[in-house]
Amino acid sequence: MGHSLEFTDGNFQAEVIQSDKPVVVDFSATWCGPCRQLTPIIDDLAKEYSGKVKVGKVDIDQSQEVAGKYGITSVPTVLFFKGGAKVDTLVGLNAKSVYKTKIDGLVGTASRP
Repeated sequence: MGHSLEFTDGNFQAEVIQSDKPVVVDFSATWCGPCRQLTPIIDDLAKEYSGKVKVGKVDIDQSQEVAGKYGITSVPTVLFFKGGAKVDTLVGLNAKSVYKTKIDGLVGTASRP
């Protein structure tokens, strides 16, 4: 799997809340510059953690119900889920290493340099 998944109002419950793996959800919008900068990082993380963590995106303009439920007021916002519960949040564009540290915490592995 080379690219991140698409999460929507329709599949969020099944793909994220009921997932047996930790899930990283990037809330973004097509008109958002920093969101476009984050896309290759999210795609890299999807490749790197394939099989261990689900990584996907929610377009806040297409899936307003989910965005509203989690109080998304600025994009990009990345939420981290484990066991169906939101366990962490990162707002704004961050370095790839910041996301990796959060994901490594979810999967219980030591952070790699």
